Amino acid sequence: MQQVYLDNAATTALKPAVLQAMLPYLQELYGNASSVYQLAQTSKRAIEAARESMASLLHADSKEIYFTASGTEADNWALKGLAIANQDKGKHIITSSIEHHAILHSAHYLESQGFEVTYLPVDEFGLVRSSDLQASMRADTILVSLMWANNEVGTIQPIAELAKITKDHGAIFHTDSVQAIGNLDVDLSIVPVDALSLSAHKFHGPKGVGALFLRSGVKIDSFLHGGSQERDLRAGTENVAGIVGMAKALELALADLPEKTKSTQALRDQLIKEAMALDPRIKLNGHPLKRLPGNVNLSFPGFAGDVLLMSLDMQGIAASSGSACSALSVEPSHVLLAMGLSRELAKSTLRFSLSEDNSQADIDHLLTVLRRLLGKDQS
Repeated sequence: MQQVYLDNAATTALKPAVLQAMLPYLQELYGNASSVYQLAQTSKRAIEAARESMASLLHADSKEIYFTASGTEADNWALKGLAIANQDKGKHIITSSIEHHAILHSAHYLESQGFEVTYLPVDEFGLVRSSDLQASMRADTILVSLMWANNEVGTIQPIAELAKITKDHGAIFHTDSVQAIGNLDVDLSIVPVDALSLSAHKFHGPKGVGALFLRSGVKIDSFLHGGSQERDLRAGTENVAGIVGMAKALELALADLPEKTKSTQALRDQLIKEAMALDPRIKLNGHPLKRLPGNVNLSFPGFAGDVLLMSLDMQGIAASSGSACSALSVEPSHVLLAMGLSRELAKSTLRFSLSEDNSQADIDHLLTVLRRLLGKDQS
């Protein structure tokens, strides 16, 4: 049976070159980077080389890169740490209704601690309106957190514009960029964000490692206590192999990015066009143009998304009915509901997320299977 992986928004395959870069630090170079002997200092140098590499690729300073155990941790640290460290200026936070649960649940926690959170609505394409952000800014607003690109529908926000509005009001701007990094050209010397979260396994790196970019001069509270790692802000023995692998994966992801983006978009657009041609009721969710190069989010009215998903799996096709972190939930996607879809339509939705590893044969196989599942096979 042909195996087709179309869930790259959930996780990606580890690149062989990334594994090779990691192996020495999983085997002979296993020293704890906090120790003083030579073996340990080899690990320390590897961490700092990875920090320098990632900073250069993102057009940041190495002192602005902090390593974490995941994108979820980076999001939690950003929201909670920035809010707590800056609460003397106010306790009002702004985010959106379509954020990843790492942000939404952190916001809910902060509400329980006396902070006030405004959840911005989105339009039918999942875009935050600049006018809504502008109208929600207050004298006591200290933090705005808006994702760069949505993990479910792929809509890309006008981050530079949203960040500028925030900065013009004197607030801190954080963006969850877990889906953007590795898929989009991100230049932190140009876009005025104060903090940015990323995760290695979304761009063909290892699981269990992420990072937080924190612009110099921005105050943040320590997230984990018990050690002096990450300049006293994030305690814990460093995942040296993971950090080295993340830096290598980012280097590979950004190499020839325009060419890889073009080929992935071509397959994405073919899938959207031919899938929607199967039935006029099929609906594309997310912005038709301002979307991640590999994201295809489609609603199939009259079909249960979870049933379609299982049927695809039986044909060797891996996809998703929503975000990976809520895949076991029977509740419809909060993102789709926020965009105005009915609960019924939201439950009939599938997400196919492509990467540069996907081929024309993958798309052809998926379309063949979809035709059969939807009763459109004329053969």
